[in-house]
Formats: sequence, structure tokens, C-alpha cells
Amino acid sequence: MKKLGVAILGMGVVGGGTYKILTDNREYFRRTQKLDITVECVLERNRQRALDLGVEEERIASSIEEVISNPNVDVVVEVIGGIEPARSFVLQALMSGKTVVTSNKEMVCKHWYELEEEAKKMNAGLLFEASCVGGVPIIRTLTDGTQANHILSLVGIINGTTNYILTKMEQEGSDYASALKEAQNLGYAEFNPTADVEGFDAAYKLSILSSMAFNKRIPLENVYREGITKITAEDIAYGKKLGYKIKLLAIGKDTPAGVEVRVHPAFVPAGEMLASVNDSFNAVKLVGDSVGEVMLYGRGAGALPTGSAIVSDIIFAGKHPEIAYSTFENTKEADKNTKFVSDFTTKYFIRLTVEDKAGVLSKIAGVFAKYNVSLKEVKQEVAKANGVPLVIITHETQEFSIRKTLEKLESLEEVISVDSLIRVEE
Repeated sequence: MKKLGVAILGMGVVGGGTYKILTDNREYFRRTQKLDITVECVLERNRQRALDLGVEEERIASSIEEVISNPNVDVVVEVIGGIEPARSFVLQALMSGKTVVTSNKEMVCKHWYELEEEAKKMNAGLLFEASCVGGVPIIRTLTDGTQANHILSLVGIINGTTNYILTKMEQEGSDYASALKEAQNLGYAEFNPTADVEGFDAAYKLSILSSMAFNKRIPLENVYREGITKITAEDIAYGKKLGYKIKLLAIGKDTPAGVEVRVHPAFVPAGEMLASVNDSFNAVKLVGDSVGEVMLYGRGAGALPTGSAIVSDIIFAGKHPEIAYSTFENTKEADKNTKFVSDFTTKYFIRLTVEDKAGVLSKIAGVFAKYNVSLKEVKQEVAKANGVPLVIITHETQEFSIRKTLEKLESLEEVISVDSLIRVEE
């Protein structure tokens, strides 16, 4: 039976979950996978944390050098997070010929090219299923399940924190601040939630997933990003009346005009599958030219779901001696032949507050017509003390046309405020 020694860098939530799966299921893996996987050592500054998780004192390393010099370690698992020291540790492990398994989406997104270059030099594996969508096997699906296809698009809810917040706002009518506080109290959101709520986390993941789906390098700099901090309970209530639910979507499309990659809040029809993905759950819908739609759904974060993806990669490494790398030239920048679409096309929800007087609607409609924006639906709500709420849904139109339209609307004296712009994906 093949023996496989593992080292874990970081014994926080995910490291602890990984350790638990490996130790609890050792005999199961021996029987079903014909692999005897042992945790040879861990690297954790807080030694007591490691001891509390059941790690033996002699297996707690004091430095990365101690880890990579251990001849019994075949696979190094990095679950520290962030860029440094994670990047340096991973590079050292690869330079020593160890296969690396990581859940670190920011590191992979920003430094994938140099990590893979080092892995190739030493014929070492670099696996990162856990970096995107937690326990949902999206990367394995792209690399080993849908190769027969040109992937035309991927659309997903790939950040559990924002999905939890938006679900609470929708179901309970909470404002953003209250829903965020609850997410923080439950451990779904960090004390500093910026990476999640401003869309950075989803953008890291979309950069990785779209690169793999479209077989071309999609750097983070090419991903349009917008967070959820400006979404209000009022927006969600108006959307609900119109038959929509709001989600933070990651959208990637490979079109004849170029690659379109964007992360932003969007209204989706209440009857769509993605609309029913609530709380901290994640989902990704792929569309291939042969298979059509494929939907993956599950927990996008947490000790055991993410640990499940990490252990899956460890087992994969143990059973696949032939190492595979990117299907594209993995460089820091995008290939010069890759075109990107920034003036994308979609529908839009626009909420204005306007003066309560004759001729306002006509003047506003004229602005939309000037920029070739066709209106699908216009709803004038009951007048309030500060003006009349006006809700507009457009037909499909281009992003730059909408921006010019809003800029002009803001200059009209009849428009008191432009309150919201939310894209609509149908």
C-alpha cells in the first residue's frame, strides 16, 4: 500500500478541519483509496492550538525548513491564507520537490504563474481545489469533467459571506449594517469584512475559474468588481415586487468579441436556480458547447467543506503520479491576443427620486432615448416627502451607455437623486 506523508501549514479553522478528516478517516482511505495518509508534521505558531486539536508535541514543527527537510513529507498543505508568509513557504516547498495543496485563492490568483513555474522545474504538483467555492468540486469539474467542451460561460454565487448577508436582508428586511453584524457574530464574516463585501474574494476566484474554463490567463486586473455595501433593503423590496432576488454574482463569458469577467450585485428572476441559493451556500452554473448547462451547489466555506476539498487534492496527488499543469501559457499578464470586453451588455434596474411635477417622466425618457437605452418597465411609486421614487428596468443595453445616461440624469434639476443602479441577469 502506498504511503503518503502530509504536512499542514496553519492549524486554524481549515487546517483543523483538514487534520480531523485525515486522522478520522485514515482507515477509510486505506480501504477505499489504497493510500495510507499520515500527518507527519504541522507548522503552527500557536502550539497550544495544535495540541488541542490532538497533534502530538513531536509533530509540531518550528520552521518551514524543518517541514521541507522531513523526508517523510510528500505533500505540503498551505492553509495560512494571505500572501506572506504563505507564498514564500509554498515556493520553498515546491523548490524542495514537495507537492503543494492550498486553499489560498488570493495567493493563487496573484502568484499562480510563479508558483507553477517553480512546480514545473521540480516536477512537483500544485493543487488548489479548495481555493474556489469551498467543498464544491468546481476545479476538478473543469479539469477532469468537462474537457470535451468549449466552456462558453460560468455564472456563480461564490462568496458565502455576501450571500448570507443578502439572504438576511431579503428574508428579514434587515439593513446592510445589521445583516453584516449578524454574519460577523456567527463567524461568516471577518472583523474586517472588506475582502468579502467589496467583492475582492469573488474576484480572486473568478480570475482562477475563468482562466481554467476558457483556457487562457485572466488576471485579476481584468475583472470588473463591485461589492454589496451600497445595496439597501429598499432596493431588495422593489426587486421583490418585480419578481427578482439579489445576489453577488461572478460572471465569466467567452464570446467572439472577447472575454467578459465581472463581479457585482445583480437581480436574478426568482424562479432561476441561482435565486434559490441562500445563506452561506454557493453555486456555479457552467455552460458548455456540448454538455449545455451544468450546475454545482454546496457549502462554499467552513472547516470540513474546505477540508474536504483539500483532502480530495491530497488523494488525487497520491493516485496520479503524472502531474498536470495549466492548459494555457501561465504568465503574470494576459496573452496579448486575449481581448477583454468592458462595455458588456445586460439589463439594468435604476432607482431615482424625482420632483413631483408634470413633464418629469417625459424629460427622463428623453435622456434614455438619447443614449439608445430602451425601457422595459417604469414604475412611479407613491410620492414621499423628499420626492417621487421612480423605478426603471431597461432592456438589454451596453454598460457605457448606462453610465452616460446616469451622468446626464444626475445633472437634471428634476432628478433629486440617482439612488441605485443594479444589473439584472436573466
